[in-house]
Amino acid sequence: MTSSTTLSAMSALTKAAQKLVPSTIVPSLRPRTGNLYEVISRTPLGNGRQVVAHQTRWSAKQIPDCYWIVKRAEFKNEGKHGKAWGSLIWKGKAVGPAEQRIPGALKYTWEEGSSQPLPTPAKR
Repeated sequence: MTSSTTLSAMSALTKAAQKLVPSTIVPSLRPRTGNLYEVISRTPLGNGRQVVAHQTRWSAKQIPDCYWIVKRAEFKNEGKHGKAWGSLIWKGKAVGPAEQRIPGALKYTWEEGSSQPLPTPAKR
């Protein structure tokens, strides 16, 4: 086999594989904001797995590196309500007990990952 034949075979294989992969992510798996239970119900918990989530208002207030490490959760109403326990990391440091009930799970908007300060608009 020549190198051009090998390249065309690989190109055909790549195109065939791309047809098998969906062009968009299934709506239930798209990363988006919501209450804490909606955000963490998309990610598997248990068997030592943990989820990192933060309140979006922390990013809006320019507070960096703050998040909850969600260690366990109980869901109700198809993952829209429930109870969650974990530990708070505030500005990179652990705060409070190793595991506590997470407050504000329904009250605030949450997102996966750690809080990052939002870019400020340039002053003129």
